[in-house]
Amino acid sequence: MAHDHDHRTHDHGHDHRGHAHGIGGHSHAPASFGMAFAVGTALNSAFVAAQVSFGVLAHSVALLADAVHNFGDVLGLLVAWGAATLAKRRPTQARTYGWGRGTILASLINAFVLLIGCGAIALEAVRRLGDPGPVGGSTVMWVAAVGIVINGATALLFMRGRKDDLNIKGAFLHMAADAGVSAGVVVAGLLITLTGLRWLDPVTSLLIVAVIVIGTWSLLRSSVNLALDAVPEDIDLAKVEAALRALPGVTDVHDLHVWGLSTTDAALTAHLVLRGGEAASLIRLAENEMRTRFKIGHATFQVETPELAETCALRPAHII
Repeated sequence: MAHDHDHRTHDHGHDHRGHAHGIGGHSHAPASFGMAFAVGTALNSAFVAAQVSFGVLAHSVALLADAVHNFGDVLGLLVAWGAATLAKRRPTQARTYGWGRGTILASLINAFVLLIGCGAIALEAVRRLGDPGPVGGSTVMWVAAVGIVINGATALLFMRGRKDDLNIKGAFLHMAADAGVSAGVVVAGLLITLTGLRWLDPVTSLLIVAVIVIGTWSLLRSSVNLALDAVPEDIDLAKVEAALRALPGVTDVHDLHVWGLSTTDAALTAHLVLRGGEAASLIRLAENEMRTRFKIGHATFQVETPELAETCALRPAHII
């Protein structure tokens, strides 16, 4: 048995005896970010409440726009937190892959919520361009300055996990972008105070929308791809196939599939054609049984000796 390991996949290649398959995605639990989610949610919830209050008092659509954005991030943090928590649950008879796919749904929900919020912000900003009301520039500036600290601190909580989990990466990017957006709001508040140009407020809100859309688009694309069982972006399918073909005794590879089980784990199935064919009759019998009795037309099996089964990393029932 050969093992090809990285942080996303766990492939099984087998000996010369017969037809084998690989399945990736051992359920390595990502590092826990429960405390980061709790602290980030609490900080941002309090900040949203402050932004709404001061935005209404200062008649600032830019401040309210940023509040809507931050509220979307609070919802996003809650959804991502819930999905990450569910992903740690063990597989069951009904959910043999567990709840890991919930992290993909969480990423999709986050992206859609942010984009819908962007549409509402843009409409209001365009309306205010034609009739800009009075804006309390200094209030906008000081409230947004607090946002730089809160959003920056929250982003740091997720920095160490951003490379391994799309869910965590989304939280990190949003918080980091929020810190930058808040900096932009501070600049707008300062300019309004100095110049009295009220149109700067809705223009700033449109710039905020542009930043959000740009930052959210890649998250949406990656989430949709994973939801549609695309090959995860960090896996090169050609290299996977080449590695399988290079295994001792393998003469051909077909029916190769790689897909995401969650935002951190991937699965792989493949038919490996081996020299010799002792297991061929057994595999054909099993395939026919699955097709005729259970209507399972895509079945891939792995043949192991008792010795190999003892060392199989996927043998425990709780491992995906």
